[in-house]
Parts: sequence; C-alpha cells; structure tokens
Amino acid sequence: MDETDRAVSAPPQKYLSVRQAAFIGVGAMVGAGIFALLGAAGEVAGAAVWVSFLIAGVIAGLQGYSFAKLGARYPSAGGLLEYVAKSVGEGHFTGITAWLTYAANAIVTAMVAVSFGSYASSMLTGEEKAVWIKVFAAAIIIVMTAVNVVGSRLVANAQTVIVYVVLGILTLFAVVTLVNMNPSLLAPSKYPPLRDIISSVALTFFAFLGFGIITFTAKDLAKPSRQLPRAMYLALGIATVIYIAIALGVFGTLTVEKVISSGGTALAVAAEPSLGQAGYWLMSVTALFATAGATNAGLYPAPGLSERLVETRQFPPLMARKFGGRLSAGLLFQAVACLILAVLFKLDAIASIGSAVALVIFTLITAAHFRVRSETGANPIVLALAIGAAAVVLVTFVFTTLIHEPASIITILGVLVLSIALDFGWKRVRDSRARVGQPQPYGGQKERCPGGRETHDARIGFLMNPAAHLFASRVS
Repeated sequence: MDETDRAVSAPPQKYLSVRQAAFIGVGAMVGAGIFALLGAAGEVAGAAVWVSFLIAGVIAGLQGYSFAKLGARYPSAGGLLEYVAKSVGEGHFTGITAWLTYAANAIVTAMVAVSFGSYASSMLTGEEKAVWIKVFAAAIIIVMTAVNVVGSRLVANAQTVIVYVVLGILTLFAVVTLVNMNPSLLAPSKYPPLRDIISSVALTFFAFLGFGIITFTAKDLAKPSRQLPRAMYLALGIATVIYIAIALGVFGTLTVEKVISSGGTALAVAAEPSLGQAGYWLMSVTALFATAGATNAGLYPAPGLSERLVETRQFPPLMARKFGGRLSAGLLFQAVACLILAVLFKLDAIASIGSAVALVIFTLITAAHFRVRSETGANPIVLALAIGAAAVVLVTFVFTTLIHEPASIITILGVLVLSIALDFGWKRVRDSRARVGQPQPYGGQKERCPGGRETHDARIGFLMNPAAHLFASRVS
C-alpha cells in the first residue's frame, strides 16, 4: 500500500467545536476557585468580592485578547508557550517559562483535586478527615488521567457534560439567591478601601486561570485561527457572568463573617435559606462536578505541550515518549506531580501563589507580544492595558499580602529555582551532546509523535538521572 492509499484509508481526524474548546476552559475555570476562594476573598474585599471578580474578569479578558491574537496567528499544541518562543526565541527565557508553567499547572490541578477530596469526604463520610481527603484527591487525579489517556474527544465530551450540569445548577443558585437577597448587605458603605479590593484580585484571578488552557486546544480545532479566539471570549464571558452573579448572591444572603466562617462550603450554606437542606446537598454535588471537571481540564495540556516542547528541544526527549503506545510521559509526570502535591502538602494557601505566578507568566507573554504585534494585528493600547492592569494587581498584592507570608515567598522562589535548574541542566546536556556529534540523544531510535512529527527516543533521559548527565557533560 503506497502513501496515497494510506492517506485515503486513514480515518478522518475528529475536531473539537468552538463550544467544546470553550467548555474545556470553562471547566478549568469554574472549579475550586468559586467554591474555595469566596471566604478567603471575603476576608480581604468584604462584601465587594463581586467587584473583585469583575476586575479579575477584565484583566483576564485583556490577557485573553492577547492570547487570542497570538493563537490565531500561531496555532499550536504548545499553546501559550508557543507564543513565547515566537516572540523571544528558543532560549532560556522560553525554557524557564515552560518549566514554570508545567510546575504551576501541577500545583493548581493538585489544589483542585484536594478541593474535590474535601467535598467528597464531607458528603460520603460526614466529616472532612485528612486521610479521606487525600484518598479522594488521589482517586480523582487517577481517574482523570485515564480519561486524558483515551484522548481529547473524551476529555471534551466529559467536560461538556460536567459544564452543562455545573452551569445549570449555578444559574439556579444565582437566580434564587439574587431574588431573595438582602441589598443592605451589599451597601457600598460597608466596602473596604479600594487598595484592599485591588489586592483581593490576586485571589479572585485564580478562578480565571483556566482560560490559558484553551490555547492548548489549537491542535484539535479544524480552523484554529478563527475558532480559538471565539472559544476564548465565550469561556471568559460565561465565567465572569457566573462569578459576579454568585458573589452577589452569596454576600447578599450571608454576612461577610458568615461567609468567612463557612469557608469552602459558603455556596452550600447560602443555598439553605431558600432551598433548605436540599440546597446544601445540591451545591455540594455541584462542587464535586466542578472540581472533577477542573482536574480533568488541568491535566489536558500535558501531552500536547510536552510533545511540542520536545520538538523545539526545550524539554528532554523522554517527555514525548508513549508508554504502552498511549500514555504520554508528559501526562504521566504531571499526574505523578499532582499526586505527590495532593497527598503530601496542604495546598489551600497556594491559591494566591498560583495567581501570582500566573500573573507574572501572562504579563511576560503579553509584553513579548509587542515584538510580533505586526504579525498578529493586535492593538498596542489593549496590550499596554493588559500589562498595566496585571502589574498593578501584582504589585499591590505583593506589598499588602505576600510580604506578610514568608512561606508563600519561599514557595514561589522554590518553583522558580527548580524551573531554572531544569532548563539549564537539560540544555547543558543537550548542547554537550551536540558538540561531540551525537545526532540522536541517548542513542535511541526516532519515533513518531502525533501529527507526524519526529522526536528522539530518550531511553536514558536527563530526567531519569540528571546528576550522571551533568557529570558526563563536564567530562566531555
């Protein structure tokens, strides 16, 4: 059978629709953020949390504009990291950003899984015991990893079901609480200073982090240059409206003190006055669906991202391997990292860290966008607004909140140092092998990646034994 026969007999590729791509983003956004962060945001912004969500939505929209323009011009499985490479080249800046994004995504996904475990433990055991929280968190990571192994179509179909259920129930909740709310609880006279509201945006922005995942759907869209921007705007629009409506409903039903004391169950508690005990259970079930969907969407970028970064030599070839012909090494390592974080660490306090890291990454990408805006057709005023708005929030957050949390600062620095070490370590090995004339790293055979591209087999990769490779590079 010749190439033509194989091309004719090959099954047609199944693409995602705009709605499916948008729902992957919505599923990632409407997860632990809205359920776990209302209390934390209320401590800083009081009853003005809805204003905080509005500002966070505007910032996400400005960043989304930049990403949509870049995605329309450079559609790739590498998503937002492809945009960095196109803007500043394939050097250390791009590599460090890649590892930083990989690590930050693992942290956020693990936190979402822990939130799932908390709700599951409360519903099924009647209390939130640490051991059961970890068991359920690990279980949802394993299940959603299996879903992603099957393929993007199953991910999209699962997200569509989850998002429809979650949006339907959240819409019902928002309508019921808005109709029965007490407007006096939302009086502007009770709002904290504007500085505190701005500072809280670093927390509420966490609820929008999932929009960046939409950029990784480009490889599964038939016409990414047109469909990716539509999916981005649709997802951000849905999430912003839902968040504002819920914040108004919750803080218009409960006092700020009650929301703070309710913690992650604030939505369920706010549903009780109107819907009774059934409302509490309804919102708890919704939380399970939402956090499961966010875990699913959080794992989705790992295979395509890893394969693309191996092609551009930013990641070691090992990251593109397929175990058993299906399980991506990039997905496997991401899942293992999430399991370790979920089981060994308490992640509730890392929401602000995830937001801070994401604000830095998104701002740097948008700043780099200026170098290629003639190719993307982006409006420089909108790009400048995106950078300025994110910078104001980040600086305010650092000097009003983060400065009082040394553990958070250490965590951020640790993630940064690890990303730098991985990038410099791998590239030192890569460049030393190139100098001694080894065309195929690790002596492996070439294997095909999805999409017909080739990458090198990493039988004894840098990640397997970095110390040995660094020693070998010094000797050579």
